[in-house]
Order: sequence, then C-alpha cells, then structure tokens
Amino acid sequence: MPYFDAASAAPLHPVAREALLASLDEGWADPARLYREGRRARLLLDAARETAAEAVGCRPDEVVFTPSGTQAVHSGVSGALAARRRVGRRLLHSAVEHSSVLHAAEVHTASGGSCTELAVDRTGRVAAGDVAAALSPDTALVCLQSANHEVGTEQPVEEVAALCQEAGVPLLVDAAQSLPWGPVPGGWSLLAASAHKWGGPPGVGLLAVRKGTRFAPQGPRDEREAGRSPGFENLPAIVAAAASLRALRAGQEAATEAARLRKLVDRIRTRVPELVPDVEVVGHPVHRLPHLVTFSCLYVDGEALLHELDRAGFSVSSGSSCTSSTLTPSHVLRAMGVLSEGNVRVSLPYGTDGAEVDRFLEVLPAVVRSVRERLGVPAAGRETVAATAGGGPEAAPAAAAEEPGEPAASAEPAGLVVDSLGKRCPLPVIELAKAILEVPVGGTVTVLADDEAARLDIPAWCAMREQEYAGERPAERGAAYVVRRRA
Repeated sequence: MPYFDAASAAPLHPVAREALLASLDEGWADPARLYREGRRARLLLDAARETAAEAVGCRPDEVVFTPSGTQAVHSGVSGALAARRRVGRRLLHSAVEHSSVLHAAEVHTASGGSCTELAVDRTGRVAAGDVAAALSPDTALVCLQSANHEVGTEQPVEEVAALCQEAGVPLLVDAAQSLPWGPVPGGWSLLAASAHKWGGPPGVGLLAVRKGTRFAPQGPRDEREAGRSPGFENLPAIVAAAASLRALRAGQEAATEAARLRKLVDRIRTRVPELVPDVEVVGHPVHRLPHLVTFSCLYVDGEALLHELDRAGFSVSSGSSCTSSTLTPSHVLRAMGVLSEGNVRVSLPYGTDGAEVDRFLEVLPAVVRSVRERLGVPAAGRETVAATAGGGPEAAPAAAAEEPGEPAASAEPAGLVVDSLGKRCPLPVIELAKAILEVPVGGTVTVLADDEAARLDIPAWCAMREQEYAGERPAERGAAYVVRRRA
C-alpha cells in the first residue's frame, strides 16, 4: 500500500532499524557513569551528536537531544525569550508556523509577553520586507519555519536571518520538514528538528543553540544535555536517528533523490488539475520542498476523500481540519486565503516508485467523482455546478424569465438567500454554486452559514469561479456571505 504521508512521519530508514537494534545491546547503560558500560554509551552519544551537528551545520556542543521536535521548539522559544527579557518581550512569528510555535506563543502571551503574527502571501511565503518592518527594539525573538509542513512552501530564511543579525535579534528556525534534504542556510541562532520526519524513530528531537546566543533554559534542570533537556537520554533512538540522517546525506543520495521526487511531484501538480475539475494546487510553485504537494478540490468533503483514497490503497493526509470533528479550517490554509475543501497533502517518502504515483493519478478522478456524487453535486460534470461562470446553457432560464409584454427588470439586480445554517463544508459552497445560476448577471446570492470554513471557502470559490465576493455581514446565527454574479 503506497504511503504518501512522509511529512507526518517518514518510514523508518533501514539504517535506523539496524542502528536501533545494535544500540539496544551496546547503549543501554547510563552515559553519565564512568564504568565500562557507561563509557561505551557515552561514546555512542557523542558520535550521534557529532553526526547530527554535521548535518545541521553547527558545532557538536551546540546540539542537544530532546524527547520530541515539539519539545525542542518549546524549549527553544522559552529559553530564548527568557534570556532576552530585559531587551523586550515581543515575539515575531509567521502566520503559518507549526502548531508547536503557536502554542508556545500562547503561553508567552499569557505570561505578559506580546506576539506579532507575520502575514503570508497566497503561496504561504513570508516577505522578508515584512519581517524588516516588524522588527523593533523590543523584539526578543523571531520564529520562522524553513519550509511549511502543510503546503511545502520554503521560507526566505537566509534573507530573514541577515535582517535579524543586523537588528541583533535571534532567529529560531523550525527545520523539521527541510532537514532531511540538507542543512538550513543562513545565520540562524536556534534550530529545532524531529527525527521521525527523516526516517529516524519517533521520540527524538533536536535543538541547536549557536554559541553567543543568549539562552536561559526554563523549568527544572539537571546535568544532562547541557541542562537544556532534562531526563535520561533515549540513547538507542538517538543513535538510530543520527545514523539515518547520516545515511540520507551520504554522497549524492539526498540530492539525487530530491531531484527524482521533485519530478514526481511536478507530475502530480500538472496532472491533477487536468484530470479532476475544479482543483486548486496550493503552495509556491518554485520555492517548495521536493517531495510535497497539496491540492484542494471544490465540492468535496476532505475527510470522505481521505477515507476513499485509503480504501483505494493510498495513505495521504490533509492540511485542512474541516472534518466531522471540527468546523475550523487549517490555520495555514486560512492565512494563505486558499480553498480548504477537499484538501489533500501528498508527501512522498524516499524511494517512492513512480508507478505508485501513476496509479494514484489513475485512481484519484473516480474517487473525487464518487464523493461529489454522494454530496449531491450534479453528475453532469461539475460543468453544471461549476458552470457558475460560464454563462452556459444553465444560465439561460434566469435571463429568459421575463415574458413578452412584462415590464423590464429593475435596475437593482435580483437577490437570492440560501440558508446553509447547520451545514458543514462543503455543502454551503455546493448550494452557492447551484443558486448562482438562478440569479441574473449582477444579481446576488447571500449564503447564511455558521460553519467557520465558509469564511475561507466562499471567497476562494469566488476567485476560482470568477465571481465577485461582496463581503460578509453579521447574521442572527453565523454570518451572511454575499456573492455577486459576474458571468
């Protein structure tokens, strides 16, 4: 069964498996002890640290291992902010950071600090100029991921790092998604990563703090990991994580595999919009991870789509939280202003066979079609529902509604109200697509919806269907979204 969710967790690398089993025999002792078994464990830990530092591009004594990538982020944020408390308590971060950064920001705000969220463009990329404009004398820390975990967009880390250095502000980079493909460029101050993203075992994070960066670890401390990550090290997992990272970087393997997977992703980016009507491929077309592509399908429930793909033999993920368990779309997609309906994230692990990608492209159209049919989208092609726009045959009845001899239509176009209260995405958008055909050009459709995803998906639908989004206004329940027919 093809596994296409490496961005969540990459399959365990064969080298990691071998190293894990071997270190269970050799690395079980306490590396802080001076007897033979402890010295042997210490040698393994030091070797793993050197390997990780080489991959990151820093000194071994700048690297500590943590119980997870999330813990690495939390420790990095809290330690950097605490060390610069006298300078200021302002934290800058992009609107598309991993939830670990957002949660750390919430804690910082609750303790009296302040946070500034940096907007991104429609591709999910931060403008370095916006960072420069936001830097101020009271800025204590800037957080910027190297590449986005949901859409794969790479951030201008090198430019932002130069700006931060000039301003004397440390930069923490979340490199969880990009470290498997090479060192993060730029003069970052702190860096966090997670082993299960590159084929290491889960439960190992990495935090690098460059020399000269002010850092004050928070919480109880002990003598391990320079006092930055207390507790007994999971040495077998650490050794396996370092071994797999070294294996990925051996020779030209990483560059060769990145180029190969990029071609497969390019095939998906090109073919999906050709094979499936009403699809938006999101993320930056150039500045992106080599193995990840995300697309969203109009008139499709994302959870149902993922279940059907799973039944067809494909393990994929979604960047959208618009499922039966929540009405809130992904904060990343919301910040980008793109469609969240029917969101699919494909992230190919090392070694993915091109034939598996071809079979995915063969299966996808029928899967999307079946989900749309179950949701009541007319089978005649999404040409009908999606015809919103074309002024095709479906638009004729609205235009021909006047009988001979009747007075001409008033100058104010007719309006129609669609009650979608209590309905979850994508039903409000499907009902909008049907209703827009019932009003003349210039007329409006007002959709009443209390699904938070509608605030994102209705404007995105208008952009895709070339209709005018006239804004929203409060309603007794939810909100009223007004769309004017332009074609």
